[in-house]
Amino acid sequence: MREDIEFPAEDGVTLRGWLYRPEGAAERCPLVVMAHGYSATKEMHLDDFAEVFAAAGLGVLVYDNRNLGASDGEPRGEIDPWQQIRDYRTAITFASGLASIDADRIGVWGSSYSGGHVLVVAALDRRVRCVVSQVPLISGLENARRLIRSDQFAGLRAAFDADRVARYAGKEPEMIPVVYEDDPAEPAALPTADSHDFFIGSRDRAPTWQNSVTLRSVEMFTEYEPGDYLARISPTPC
Repeated sequence: MREDIEFPAEDGVTLRGWLYRPEGAAERCPLVVMAHGYSATKEMHLDDFAEVFAAAGLGVLVYDNRNLGASDGEPRGEIDPWQQIRDYRTAITFASGLASIDADRIGVWGSSYSGGHVLVVAALDRRVRCVVSQVPLISGLENARRLIRSDQFAGLRAAFDADRVARYAGKEPEMIPVVYEDDPAEPAALPTADSHDFFIGSRDRAPTWQNSVTLRSVEMFTEYEPGDYLARISPTPC
C-alpha cells in the first residue's frame, strides 16, 4: 500500500514522497528510508525497489531531495550533499514517529550520489540499523577527474570562481545540464553515455525531472568525500 506523504525539514522546507506499508502487517514494521542520486527524482525506478521491499514486509519512505521533483526548496536544481545528508536524518526522525513503524529497526538505502550519502548517515547517526549503498560515490574529486578531461579542469575551476563572484553580486546561480541532450561534446555535469541513457530514457516516467543543476552543485560534487566515513560505520552497538 502506497500513500503520498510530506514532512518538513528542520529549516522548514517541505519534502514530499511516498510511504509504503506492507500488506497485512499486524505490528510495527521495520522501515527503509530512500532518496535518489544526483538530480534524479523518485519516479526514476525507486518505486521498483520500494515495491520489492514492501512485499518482503518492510515499510519504505521514499522522497525527492530538496530543490528537486515534488519537494520544495530553492534554488531549483541545487544539489548540496551535506544538506541532503541532513534531510536523510530528518526523514529518519519523521519515520520514527509513525505509529506503524518500529523506530528501533530503521535502515537507509541510496544509489550513486545518495549511495555516498547513506554511508555518511550510517557513520554519523546511530539510529541506523542497516545500510545499503548501491554503486556509491566514494570520492567526488576522483570521480570528477575521471569525468572531466585534465585540460579542461582549470577552466572549470575558473567557472566556479566566476559563478561565486556573480552570486555574491546578487545574480542568479549559473546552471549546467545534467546530461547532454544530443551531442556528447555538450558541457554537462554527468557527461557519460550511460548517464545520458538513464536520464533521457526515464523522462516519460519522471515528468518533474529537469535537465539542469546549478554549477555550484558540480563544485560541491568535487569537494565531497563520503569514502572518508567508511571506517566509522562499524561496529555500531545495538
